[in-house]
Amino acid sequence: MITVVKPGMQMSIQDQGRTGSRHLGIGQSGCIDPYAQIICNRLVGNPDNCPVLEITLGLAEIKFDNDYYIALHGTDMKATVNGNPIQPGWSYYIKKGDVLKLNAARHGFRSYLAIGGIWQLPTPILGSYSTDLTAKFGGLHGNALNPGDSIDITPQYKTKIGLGAMLPPKSTHIRVYEGPHNKLLSKQSLDKFTNHSWHISPSSNRMGARLSSDECKLEHALSLPSMAVMPGSIQLPPSGEPIVLLNDAQTTGGYPLLGTVIEADLRHFAQLKPGDFLHFEFVSLNEAIKAQQKLTSHLNQLKIALEYKNKQ
Repeated sequence: MITVVKPGMQMSIQDQGRTGSRHLGIGQSGCIDPYAQIICNRLVGNPDNCPVLEITLGLAEIKFDNDYYIALHGTDMKATVNGNPIQPGWSYYIKKGDVLKLNAARHGFRSYLAIGGIWQLPTPILGSYSTDLTAKFGGLHGNALNPGDSIDITPQYKTKIGLGAMLPPKSTHIRVYEGPHNKLLSKQSLDKFTNHSWHISPSSNRMGARLSSDECKLEHALSLPSMAVMPGSIQLPPSGEPIVLLNDAQTTGGYPLLGTVIEADLRHFAQLKPGDFLHFEFVSLNEAIKAQQKLTSHLNQLKIALEYKNKQ
């Protein structure tokens, strides 16, 4: 098993989340950066959707009570094993009694830890082990992990030490597909949305990234019937400060929708921390599809490279 000595700001069990249940009012949950999850799982020989630990901000510590392969991905938290530095994007062999420490994140916000083996967790809910921190189910008793929590993981050794892979770095340039209510908003408001920079508010969380700007607000008095929303939807409350919905978001909302963050760029919100600045650009559906194809191609190339390395 592994034991959580220090969980840091927030540590939770996540996979790719729950799909097909939003009509029941059940959110998605799951890793905010699913590509980081896939990559670190592949580095340790796990299936793509095997659970991982999502670690927020750092200042965490984990003790291993067995031998495992592990891999970190996401922001660099200057991790060490028994005082020896390890890097994100590489696989490492961990021995029984080893202690992994993660320091405070400096240039990002979240890191993902994959551990090679079969995770012995409570029965998955709607096909997912992800922790829904709002509804309090999934993961380990529906909560973020606490000091002393342990997870049984049966080791499996399907990889080789020293395998590495990285994703393109985080970006503060976020591409957006136009929303269904853009014709209800003035052209001036839409221009302000893309022409001004925004920063992540401290009140942001896994439900949504709240945006603020010292340069403008997009106040309005529109009142709309509730409609379906999903991770990536950009809501515009009457205050004029947009909210980018993330994985633990509600399933319906009555605010106008400025647009939807394209799937290829939503992962960047895993690393955008309070105070970080970003700006938006409207793109076509074709551009959104091409961006997604580029990420998919990257994962396919990684799969081929890892299969080749493991056969050597």
